[in-house]
Amino acid sequence: MSACKRLLYFVKHRNLWTHVRRNVTTWSPVGAAFNAKPLRRLDLFEKSVGLFGVPELSCPAGFQVATKKALTNTEVLVEKACSCPPGVETVEAFDQLSDGLCRVADLADFVKVAHPDPAFREAAEKTCIEIGTVVEKLNTNVELCKSLKNLLDDPEVVAQLDPDTRRVAELFMFDFEISGIHLDDKLRKEAVALHVRLLDLNNEFLVGSHMPNRIARSAIPEHLHVHFAKEGSFIQVGGLHADSPDDLVREIAYRIYLYPNADLMVCLEELLKCRHKLAKLVGYESYGHRALKGTMAKTPETVMSFLQLLTDKLSDRTAKDFKMMRDMKKKLNPRNSELMPWDHPFLSGVLRAERYNIEPSLYSPYLSLGACMEGLNNLFSQLYGVSLMSEHPSAGEVWSEDVRKLAVVHETEGLLGYIYCDFFHRSDKPHQDCHFTIRGGRWCWETGQYQLPVVVLMLSLPHPTKSAPTLLTPGMMENLFHEMGHAMHSMLGRTRYQHVTGTRCATDFAEVPSILMEYFATDYRVISQFARHYETGQPLPESMVARLCESKKVCGAADTQLQIFYAVLDQIYHSKPQNRSTTEILKEMQLKFYGLPYTPNTAWQLRFSHLIGYGAKYYSYLMSRAVASMVWRQCFIQDPLNRDMGERYRREMLAHGGAKEPMLMVEGMLQRRPTIEDFVDALVSELNPNFETFIMDSES
Repeated sequence: MSACKRLLYFVKHRNLWTHVRRNVTTWSPVGAAFNAKPLRRLDLFEKSVGLFGVPELSCPAGFQVATKKALTNTEVLVEKACSCPPGVETVEAFDQLSDGLCRVADLADFVKVAHPDPAFREAAEKTCIEIGTVVEKLNTNVELCKSLKNLLDDPEVVAQLDPDTRRVAELFMFDFEISGIHLDDKLRKEAVALHVRLLDLNNEFLVGSHMPNRIARSAIPEHLHVHFAKEGSFIQVGGLHADSPDDLVREIAYRIYLYPNADLMVCLEELLKCRHKLAKLVGYESYGHRALKGTMAKTPETVMSFLQLLTDKLSDRTAKDFKMMRDMKKKLNPRNSELMPWDHPFLSGVLRAERYNIEPSLYSPYLSLGACMEGLNNLFSQLYGVSLMSEHPSAGEVWSEDVRKLAVVHETEGLLGYIYCDFFHRSDKPHQDCHFTIRGGRWCWETGQYQLPVVVLMLSLPHPTKSAPTLLTPGMMENLFHEMGHAMHSMLGRTRYQHVTGTRCATDFAEVPSILMEYFATDYRVISQFARHYETGQPLPESMVARLCESKKVCGAADTQLQIFYAVLDQIYHSKPQNRSTTEILKEMQLKFYGLPYTPNTAWQLRFSHLIGYGAKYYSYLMSRAVASMVWRQCFIQDPLNRDMGERYRREMLAHGGAKEPMLMVEGMLQRRPTIEDFVDALVSELNPNFETFIMDSES
């Protein structure tokens, strides 16, 4: 963007920035906008533009209109895809078809969990079900598949396709295959029925996994009632209370919250059986084999090798971590010093605080939301030539008045897309930080323009007050950087096809850009550019950042081992049927891959909601962290603000979305092909004391 255009942009939006309060006068416009309370809209009669600027969505009934419009367009595009001669035009028609359905379904998928109005949520839920059903039918549409197969079976036509078009065609064919397109009519109908049943089971398990459990108030000592929600004559437990300093509170919460729900147990067992049956029906050895095709790992065998090798290399350190925790528990509670699963999160935190004096409230004044947004803006500007610019949303465009809208603008390419920031706590929104794709980017052959991506970032931060802006803990700040990594993956990709835009890529690659951002968030050369006291302007001392980084290595092996246990459990559940209960499997895997004893009459797996979205792919967090660690060490640790390296990162990894094999993107960035042993070594080396100094010395 030229200096003239940038000036015009600031002038256009001056009304927003002249109304924000600045305790520190050096905030940039984006920093000032996020440190201010949102402006209330004064023109109550302004016509609504609809959610995200979609005119139909000015009211809940608009979802029905938008759905009908999308389905009518779907019929036209199906006809086009089936009738056009094999070639690029076929793939373009498929992508238009996918885009038309995703633009409604993805938006509805967000609204059904995030909108404060129950009527909007209900209408969005109906749309998700209706479009989901249509998608399943399309994935078993023989004529549609035949059109794509004619293309892929013709060597001359395939030879003329560019690599992106060929990969997208293959990905669409994969969708057909895993839906059972190659089966006879009877078996294909059975596959469709299994898909539909799984949609219901997935939803039932997700809802149930977050429901609180309750117990009679008389069953709990009266002096502990204050720690839990009350419901008549019952105590309601909606979480693990893992941070409570009271051993008994943690134990009670663990035993009650994880007490088995018989109906949910049946749901999970049926869900896993349906997944396996569907995988076998469409030609895979197990659901894990089906889920891992196209990922970096590719097979369950590779995943288990990775997890086992990591366990072996961490075993001595994990044992030391658990010994430290036992010693600490004995010190805090000599009469009950046995280390139990409910102790791990609390005691590891105590050990970190004791060794490094990590008190979040000491950091928060330096980490106002505005300062952190300014830091992200500075980082993206220096790495990619990209600016975050605050825009005032139109009437009806957002679902809550505290949602902020950002335009992402490149210095030469112009507007790249929009990020809606739903950052503040609401009782009716998901508590888990997350990223939603509302509209994917793609080249529009119909208009000759690029369809700009739109995403939502959702956090649960405290609201600003009259005396102070929103202040973040170090953990909140890292989560913000993590989610913004997902958003920029969507913004900086310029894929030709919507089907592979941004984060629509292999799960074990999709987390790499977000985890890499966590490394930037804890590097003092980055932090020093924005972390300053919201009242005095004093910078965050370097010694405090160093202590924070070192503290993360305390009990790091045990923390990693816990994630390995979860990942192994996920793999075993999605392997061949074990002919035993999910609880029996959990008990065995907990002993083998974690080490702390199983607690009778508990079923942690019923709270493992990631089994739905990450079925057979929970290992992705660990593998993605390994890749991010390697990219950080090799490419950014010497100079985290290096523009040439930022451009290379965008060119080799961010730009392609899912249009390129994930391991090829990693290889392009690292300029070598890493092995499973390399991934394991990257994770293990992070636990070394003075990790960054060690790396810089070894690479000098």
